[in-house]
Amino acid sequence: MENKHVSSEFRSPSCVQASAPRYRQVSIGHPRIEVTEQQGVLHMRSLEPLAELPMRLLDRLVHWAQVRPDQTFIAARQADGDWRRVSYAQMLDSVRAIAQRLLSYGLSADKPLALFSGNDIEHLQVALGAMYAGIPYCPVSPAYSLLSQDFAKLRHVCGLLQPGLVFVSDAAAYQRAIDAVLPADTPLITVSGQVPGRRQERFARLLEQPGGAEADAAFAATGPDTIAKFLFTSGSTKLPKAVITTQRMLCANQQMLLQTFPVFGQEPPVLVDWLPWNHTFGGSHNLGIVLYNGGSFYLDDGKPTAQGFAQTLRNLKEVSPTAYLTVPKGWEELVSALEQDAQLRECFFKRISLFFFAAAGLSQSVWDRLDRVAEQHCGERIRMMAGLGMTEASPSCTFTTGPLSMAGYVGLPAPGCEVRLVPREGKLEGRFRGPHIMPGYWRSPQQTAEVFDEQGYYCSGDALKLVDVHDPQLGLMFDGRIAEDFKLSSGVFVSVGPLRSRAVLEGSPYVQDLVVTAPDRECLGALVFPRVYECRRLSGLTQDASDAEVLASAPVRAWFANWLQRLNREASGNASRVEWIALLDEPASIDRGEITDKGSINQRAVLQWRADKVEALYRDEDASILRAGPRA
Repeated sequence: MENKHVSSEFRSPSCVQASAPRYRQVSIGHPRIEVTEQQGVLHMRSLEPLAELPMRLLDRLVHWAQVRPDQTFIAARQADGDWRRVSYAQMLDSVRAIAQRLLSYGLSADKPLALFSGNDIEHLQVALGAMYAGIPYCPVSPAYSLLSQDFAKLRHVCGLLQPGLVFVSDAAAYQRAIDAVLPADTPLITVSGQVPGRRQERFARLLEQPGGAEADAAFAATGPDTIAKFLFTSGSTKLPKAVITTQRMLCANQQMLLQTFPVFGQEPPVLVDWLPWNHTFGGSHNLGIVLYNGGSFYLDDGKPTAQGFAQTLRNLKEVSPTAYLTVPKGWEELVSALEQDAQLRECFFKRISLFFFAAAGLSQSVWDRLDRVAEQHCGERIRMMAGLGMTEASPSCTFTTGPLSMAGYVGLPAPGCEVRLVPREGKLEGRFRGPHIMPGYWRSPQQTAEVFDEQGYYCSGDALKLVDVHDPQLGLMFDGRIAEDFKLSSGVFVSVGPLRSRAVLEGSPYVQDLVVTAPDRECLGALVFPRVYECRRLSGLTQDASDAEVLASAPVRAWFANWLQRLNREASGNASRVEWIALLDEPASIDRGEITDKGSINQRAVLQWRADKVEALYRDEDASILRAGPRA
């Protein structure tokens, strides 16, 4: 889990100028680790054992419904702008009622519940209701239904799961996908609207009768090995795989978080969060933090985009979070707003204890600006945390609780997680074992066998390295994805991950991502996916200008030419020097597999689908090319 311009000056009356950085006091673990080496393989683990776990995650819902029955568990904006709040006691009542009704559908792991919905209260109620009843559920990415044109990924997901029931938040929005993919006899539960010609009942009916003995007996029959849900991988390399996510995995991950960040247990956490629940960061990590520790979750219906962030800012002016967790793009948008809006600063910093980012690297410039705005408003910095995680680990493996703070640092093993660093293709692959690791991929024994080694460690494909080989206590650095690396025609090995990460961080705010080209060529090039909205502002052109005209404008090309020179400033040879770049005005396609629904780029798919353009660029037949200057 691991990128700006300030237009106004501000200063709080309480501003404190310190000679050295001072951080807000917050309870964060600082574990010692044990490191051993056998035949070139490094083994690392925290010396702090994982505490005893609950039998299942919803034991925490039952607990808080007794201890804090009236406290808000989740809140979401209504059409009139007010917050609709559901307390812990109300949530437990609805969960038991829904569980009782779901049991009548004869659902199981072989016929699970699929959720066609974004984040909303009903989504959470039916998901927890299924979990209470011991019925596995799967939150399916809305992009597979609402953005895709051919529904290939949705068809793959439903073909693999064979759902016995589908929950649909908005029947009208999902009707085309439902008619294209679901068998005619698959029943539906709808919150709003109807899909003609299908068996369906309204969500409200699930709440008409209270839960009884049958629901409670089903809950009592669940345990640590019960499948809670299926979460699909992003599909950045192949078709998405269904990760079996058990109760033990969810509880172990939350206990790891609590022991790493004891602050979550000292004050009920309050999160304002938009991250999608069909991904492990939003749906297991963040939502779980609130449920496990008896906090409050304010559902943010904004997104970190130029068009959607206004809603996030509205929410953050009303609700003061105790921690804020988002992706780097979210931090980019937020720091710009914090620098300019005193009301936002006052509410946001009121009780914040820590920051957290995941999914990509956070640029040092954004990090520095966050430190500066915090220091100038309240006289101290807020700790920025990160780590390494993946869907298969539900998701946490390491946290940046070590002594360092830098781009690419992923820190130390979490309590209960064993880390193995195994030489592979010139690097060290990170492998992980513990109660938070999946038992395997659903209905895919071959793929499961391929990702576990002979000692039962999950083979992540992530390359890691020690910060200092002489001092392992400093922790680990991310060293790219092994599968992305290749050789030039000269035989020189290219480490794509660090190069790509540095390029994206250096390219903020105008670079969304890039693809490094290409295996068996004589030199490196890069296909750049720009942030067209930001480039349009840079270009000075009107909104009527096409994307191609924006990217061809002199100011935009001048900025990218300068960026290319900066990238090559420390290049030591052909394996780290980018000879040319091309700005792409055609966005990555989810249907072609070029981009996942969470926005990450599939390098191989882009090169496959744009092979003709790559060939033209290497032949110098494409006018969009920008070439590097002479070597220093």
